[in-house]
Amino acid sequence: MLGIELDGVSRHWDGVAAVDGVSFALEGGAFLALLGPSGCGKSTTLRLIAGLDTPTSGRILIDGRDVTGLPPSKRGIAMVFQSYALFPHLSVAQNIVFGLTVRRVPKAERATRLEEAAALLGLSGLLDRRPGQLSGGQQQRVALARAIVAQAKVCLMDEPLSNLDAQLRIEMRREIRALQQRLGMTMIYVTHDQSEAMTMADRIILMRGGRVEQDADPAGLYGRPATDFAARFVGTPPMNVLPVSCLPDRLAPAGAASLGVRPESVRLDPAGLEATVVASEFLGADTLVETRIGGAPFVARFPGQVAGRPGAVLRLAWPAEDAHPFGPDGRRLAA
Repeated sequence: MLGIELDGVSRHWDGVAAVDGVSFALEGGAFLALLGPSGCGKSTTLRLIAGLDTPTSGRILIDGRDVTGLPPSKRGIAMVFQSYALFPHLSVAQNIVFGLTVRRVPKAERATRLEEAAALLGLSGLLDRRPGQLSGGQQQRVALARAIVAQAKVCLMDEPLSNLDAQLRIEMRREIRALQQRLGMTMIYVTHDQSEAMTMADRIILMRGGRVEQDADPAGLYGRPATDFAARFVGTPPMNVLPVSCLPDRLAPAGAASLGVRPESVRLDPAGLEATVVASEFLGADTLVETRIGGAPFVARFPGQVAGRPGAVLRLAWPAEDAHPFGPDGRRLAA
């Protein structure tokens, strides 16, 4: 199976780095999510891997072969775009095999690949329709089928589910993950949605300002964020990061500038810190309570329904092992 490696890859425009010294190696058959806010460089990184853009410096290797200077057609990849990029005047079948037709793949082989891909994605009864006659989820399946018939071992996806409604996104991310595992494809998936990254990927690279903020599996990114940025970006609601000035000395580790605590780690404790309630949201299975500790915002998540009117004082605590100390530079301190 084909692996992918980036070695010090950068892309500058007019002296501004969109991607700045990104390096990672992905083993064949793995599912990697590039996660981060808008403008962090994740889509540019994907375009560089695809050959749709050229790096200012660094190397890109696919299956150990340096492809930095090769066009997309020579890289052995398939790509699924956010917009689906379907031809409205062509049928579903014609859209799926369009790339094969352009490459003059024999008609019999095109028909075989089309039949297999359509069956795999539940499109067999829709092959004569036009894209305008399909739902958003069906159009997404057509885009996936087009990538599958190419029989590429590397598939790149650029926020492919962002145009779908919430329920359909959940269904489609399950389908994409199952498809990737079934076909053994090496997949890189760009998203700004942490839920997609956490539920689909074997490994996540969180990006910020064109650089890699943290490279970890989902459990590691959630359980041991490398920076306060990673701590706040991953988790719903995000991790609380309290300045140590708001905490008693016994809770402030040496050298720490702030302490991170996930809302779900918080419990009510008569001996805990005083927290003034600002607002609460009952969500059915649990309640989010927004408070202030020493003037700093702090959210707690409790199972069931918890009474807490604005102005009420709660006492909150958390296990010592669930506290995450960060230094003045925002990086995690060693335990």
